[in-house]
Amino acid sequence: MSVAAYRERISGVLSRIWDTQTANIEKASAVMADCISRGGLVHLFGSGHSVLPVQDMFPRYGAFPGFRPLMDMRLMWTNVIGSGGAKGLLWLERREGYAAVLFENEPIRSGDVMLVFSHGGLNAAGIEVLQEAKKRGLTTVAITSMDNYRKREATHSSGKKLADVADHVIDNCVPAEDALVTIPGWKAPVSAGSTVSTVTIAMAIVAQVASDLASKGHNPPVFVSPNVSGIPADNNNQVYEAYERSLKR
Repeated sequence: MSVAAYRERISGVLSRIWDTQTANIEKASAVMADCISRGGLVHLFGSGHSVLPVQDMFPRYGAFPGFRPLMDMRLMWTNVIGSGGAKGLLWLERREGYAAVLFENEPIRSGDVMLVFSHGGLNAAGIEVLQEAKKRGLTTVAITSMDNYRKREATHSSGKKLADVADHVIDNCVPAEDALVTIPGWKAPVSAGSTVSTVTIAMAIVAQVASDLASKGHNPPVFVSPNVSGIPADNNNQVYEAYERSLKR
């Protein structure tokens, strides 16, 4: 029964994305494609579990240069407790001022795009990454839960939530609590939905950006699985080389 319950709930989430967010995905993708076509970068950021859609956008089989993960190991958990544990991560991503330090040595330029994933949309890390990006002339995109936006008060000293800062907002259509399945006798629901939702949106963005780039006459090298036959042996080296060149603007 619980398998069926999750299937029903997550299917509902995905249906709401296609019904209500397709236009927002297309608009944000158009901005990203324009940026990449001009030699710019689409920077990708998420902390905690929100790093998962970042990692899935690039480098990933089926991905291409133009997307750039903005990764910080201190904002990811690599352990449950102790060094690199979730407790320390949760503390750090709520601390104000860290994003400005993070930006100091990053290849970020005016005209680029910054995409931030954050289900809750309240933590300082995501909010301040967008704020710092806007100071530098970037177009900003947020993928977040608008249900949580409506239900929760801002915790950042600016009084803003992630969706308040972004130029473009895509609702992940997942309820505020994230977990989707109620278990009789248990105090809280289980089985999160935001990872499935945000990775789905991320892959839709990759597909739409590729389509938009093709319409502009751009044909970047695509990272291909070694299981695919007929691909030149140096194909993925071309991807790495193109990515490296994109950082030397």
